[in-house]
Amino acid sequence: MKHRIVVLGAGYAGAYAAGTLARRLSPQDTEVTVVNAEPDFVQRLRLHQLAAGQEIEAPPLADVFAGTGIRLRLARVTAIDPERQVVAVADADGGGGELGYDTLVYALGSHGDDRGVPGVAEHAFDVAARPSALRLRERLDRLEQRGEGVNVLVVGDGLTGIETATEIAESRPGLSVALVARGELGAQLSAGGRGHLRQVCDRLGVTVLEHTHVEAVEATRVRCADGTALAADATVWTAGFTVNPIAAASGLEVTENGRIVVDRTMRSLSHPNVYAAGDSAYAVGDNGRPLPMSCASAGYTGRQAVDAIVGRLTDSKIANTKLEYPGNHISLGRQDGILQMVDGEGQAKPKYMGGRKAARIKAGIVRMSLWATSHPTFGLPKRKHHLATAPKASAAEKTVA
Repeated sequence: MKHRIVVLGAGYAGAYAAGTLARRLSPQDTEVTVVNAEPDFVQRLRLHQLAAGQEIEAPPLADVFAGTGIRLRLARVTAIDPERQVVAVADADGGGGELGYDTLVYALGSHGDDRGVPGVAEHAFDVAARPSALRLRERLDRLEQRGEGVNVLVVGDGLTGIETATEIAESRPGLSVALVARGELGAQLSAGGRGHLRQVCDRLGVTVLEHTHVEAVEATRVRCADGTALAADATVWTAGFTVNPIAAASGLEVTENGRIVVDRTMRSLSHPNVYAAGDSAYAVGDNGRPLPMSCASAGYTGRQAVDAIVGRLTDSKIANTKLEYPGNHISLGRQDGILQMVDGEGQAKPKYMGGRKAARIKAGIVRMSLWATSHPTFGLPKRKHHLATAPKASAAEKTVA
């Protein structure tokens, strides 16, 4: 029988991993199946642009995987049984079933985290997924028709909050946009980067509320810890991300926040035939620090997982992909941006790049990410590797197994 590889999720990490595995491994020995709830590839890096009113390309996954031999199952993952080596899925039409696997690649990514704040789920919008970004877009469309005096409140001063607030302010100048920061605006940037960010917020008319902690979200306002209330015709929640609880519920070893604990090759410490990539993986970088949830980390961890799977299945050497986080690439609307490089400890370096050149570089990175993900087999060797009859395992791996 063929070796069954099942990839859960077709985001930046999952789509790349599936396509690369299909190209590198012989279809005579292996079959690759991708399970994804959405029929299209979602450019998560650009969902704040979608919410702001721009058109964002969403290539159909059927086209992305055309000619690769990959089987695409449009379904939602509901459970994993790693002991039986099966995945339970629910189809959009109400059907479902189970998929068996020999090797599992878990790349279900992350979603918005309400952090237990009352009212977020009921009243707030987010840009963590395409459907929610489209709901926010519809809300902003309606608010624009009301004219002046409309308040859009973006809660969260991480990169997603900064990009969302500046994008909405630039694309929809008739709306009044405010950004709520728990600490200092742009605290993760260098002094020069923080100064540039403030200048852009001033230019776009974004009101910045620093050292403000939101305790509850209501239909037309948010309540803060100091007792004040902030008017909001639309509250956009960007205060962090969390992962799907399925991994923890399945019995895989996970961190306190549910990310799968993996070794240097992205292999689960508790279940050796499971690999994790992207936001779902708790991967320690070359600097000894956990990789942050990001598109860059998805690329590095996805590549490492593929190299490890191919190496072990074909009994060949496993290459070590670099695991690093070089810096932050922030878009501030379409005409401005910040490139902030970090050192080996993850701290901002003194120098940064800001302005249109930074915006063009960020746009280029986004285009490259889309192209690489939607052409997962480009540039790979045409020779497909056959599986070894009995892949060797190290003593440590035998102990884990």
